Amino acid sequence: MGVTGPPDPVMDRDEVDRALGRLDAEHKAVEDSLLALQDHAGRRLLEGAALTGVTRDRWATAERTITLLWTCFDVYTDALREAREVRARRRWPGRDELVELTERLRGESVVVAGGAGEQGLLSERFSLDGLVRRMNELYASSLDVVVTADAVWSALPARIDLLAAELGRTRTLAHAVGVRPGEHPAGDELEEISAELAALRSQVVSDPLAFWQPAVGSSAPGGGRPDTARYDRAALALEDIRREIEAVLAVRQDSEDRLLRVRDVLVRADRTLAEARSARGEVLAKIAASEVPVVSGPPTALHERLAAAAEYRRHARWHRLSPLLDSLEQEADDELARARESLTAVTAPLAVRAELRGRLDAYKAKVARLGAAEDPLLIERYDTARRMLWSAPCDLRAAEQAVLRYQRAAADVLSGPRDAGGRQW
Repeated sequence: MGVTGPPDPVMDRDEVDRALGRLDAEHKAVEDSLLALQDHAGRRLLEGAALTGVTRDRWATAERTITLLWTCFDVYTDALREAREVRARRRWPGRDELVELTERLRGESVVVAGGAGEQGLLSERFSLDGLVRRMNELYASSLDVVVTADAVWSALPARIDLLAAELGRTRTLAHAVGVRPGEHPAGDELEEISAELAALRSQVVSDPLAFWQPAVGSSAPGGGRPDTARYDRAALALEDIRREIEAVLAVRQDSEDRLLRVRDVLVRADRTLAEARSARGEVLAKIAASEVPVVSGPPTALHERLAAAAEYRRHARWHRLSPLLDSLEQEADDELARARESLTAVTAPLAVRAELRGRLDAYKAKVARLGAAEDPLLIERYDTARRMLWSAPCDLRAAEQAVLRYQRAAADVLSGPRDAGGRQW
């Protein structure tokens, strides 16, 4: 090897021995790292997989890098061995040996062939320390590919398989309640999720590096985490469908009770409407000059839908029964409320008449209690109001005025002077 002169200053024996010891330790560390990389599960998987996309390109580069890394290590091993041989010539090396050892240990004394240069040169010259730094760089870039691929393969395929198993169980439940592709949107969505999981697993296996999110600001090999966005979307979609299927299953379990309740509510609504129609006839016959609202007929459409729901239950078409029952329950409750409102509106004139009758009798009792029952004016006005309220048809407006006149007359009579027995003077 041609020596062009050692870097100044020339190392002494102790410095040479310390440098050789340190370089030996570096050699052992690099060798252990290379062997660990060689045996890494991720590397074995990469070597045996049919890779595509980003992973195929980066692994091809990594393989060349690993080959170059071993070449650098072999050169480093030879250079270190040769330096050891020079040191072993004498126990106390002379000037020439120290100059040579200084050049070997500190100078750019080793050449790596095979395109290690950054500008595409066929060879590059390094010092032993520089070669260690170069090997560390090559190792970090290679390890990043191996560790990243292994992390994705360790995380995603197993989770996808578990989700696929859950999908299978959900599909079985879906079929049991009639949720099938082409017949129910959830059945179509299950097929879409199944296709997505199959495609996702295939892509993860062949191109794991496409599913990696590097950590921001991290330069360590494998810094980051697997990208689970597509998996998470599929899992959320499956969870939504599973809840929908469970709701349909719940319908299957309690549909009979719910149908009976809807039927009972509609029967009560029918009876209330019938009562309102009867009351309307009574009002029209007994109350004059009153606007009485028209009472609607029975909810025929709801009864027809209730019959359809019962038919769905008989034929176990639970996925159709579920939304129908939900709407029927709400609409039946609304129908009963409308029927009650209709009855209240129709009977309002009768309620007004009853209130006027009660008020008239209450004032008469008060007048009698205070000893003015024999007052001719009060007797006349009471008889007039009572005749209007107890005759048919009753004119509520005229009857109300008659009751008010009786009230005013009673107030006038009762406000006059009275004797000790309560009789008016």
